[in-house]
Amino acid sequence: MTHANANPKIHEGRNIRRFREMLAIKQDTLAFQLGQDWNQQKVSLLEQKEKIDSDILEQIASILKIPAEAIQNFDEEKAVTIISNTFNTHDQSNGMNVYPTIYNNPVEEIRKLHDEKMDLYERMLKEKDEMIGRLERLIGRE
Repeated sequence: MTHANANPKIHEGRNIRRFREMLAIKQDTLAFQLGQDWNQQKVSLLEQKEKIDSDILEQIASILKIPAEAIQNFDEEKAVTIISNTFNTHDQSNGMNVYPTIYNNPVEEIRKLHDEKMDLYERMLKEKDEMIGRLERLIGRE
């Protein structure tokens, strides 16, 4: 059982949890995919470990469909620094608007939904009338 990474700043268990949560995978689901010997509690304990055995790490990476190196090398501090430098809210020179203007007219949205609902009711009534007509023709023939 060898450890996959010797960098003490990187917590592999926490990284597994982050990637799992980003992919919206529950601990139970991961445990099920890992096999019969696994359960939610065991996955929870694994996510608390700083170092993960390379064979388990490879298996989890395969399940999450990410490279094992992503788990081994993900450093939250570096990621936060990169993100904060890239998306500095005071500097708009990157062309990104971090405070987008959203034009939303709730009354217009309600009217649109109402019109769609009325169209649906009209189609349903038309189909019902057609079905009754077909049934009446079938009964009249016999």
